[in-house]
Amino acid sequence: MSEIRAIDDDALREAAAIVRDGGLVVIPTDTVYGIAGDPRSADAIDRIYELKRRPRFKALQVLLAGIDQLDGIGLDLPAPLNRLAARFLPGAFSPIAVAREGCTLKTVAKDGTQGIRVPNSALTLRILKATGPLAASSANLSGDESAQSVHEAFEAFGDAVALYLDGGSTPGHVSSTVVAADPHERDGIAILREGVIPQSEIRAALHVNGGGLGA
Repeated sequence: MSEIRAIDDDALREAAAIVRDGGLVVIPTDTVYGIAGDPRSADAIDRIYELKRRPRFKALQVLLAGIDQLDGIGLDLPAPLNRLAARFLPGAFSPIAVAREGCTLKTVAKDGTQGIRVPNSALTLRILKATGPLAASSANLSGDESAQSVHEAFEAFGDAVALYLDGGSTPGHVSSTVVAADPHERDGIAILREGVIPQSEIRAALHVNGGGLGA
């Protein structure tokens, strides 16, 4: 039987235990509610795709409490993305990290890359500090409207998810700007998707102090 719980220390301990055991939780983010699990658990990842009816070619992001969590999951941010992350995270900036040899994440693409995000929400960051990094996707059936309340998320998944953390209403979708490092491209980056942070602002940040940010 599922639980819908307000976010407090007890609920966070329960969420961390569920994630550790390979289960799924629904959490509020800075955009919409997300369905999330341990990115190192093949069972958890399979279950997210199954419940959402999401095509496997659509990648899952990994949500972090901060870029300092990258090291513990075997990911690196190549330059100049590490410096851009320091400028734009938390926020609507999704850099493409690179998996080290031996990385155990089950969400990494065949080319060894992994999209990451640090949500711009104190509540979500509190959850991520308790659970550790989470593989996540919006808490809805693929193609349906995203859930902006915990009850909308429950309508999508019901008792298939053990715990729903209620953070109230969320703002709705904010498209993040997705950026990869590419030494062959201008400024050493490739803008894969332009979201609310415009490409011009990303590129300008690389030239702050005479280009020192991108050195």
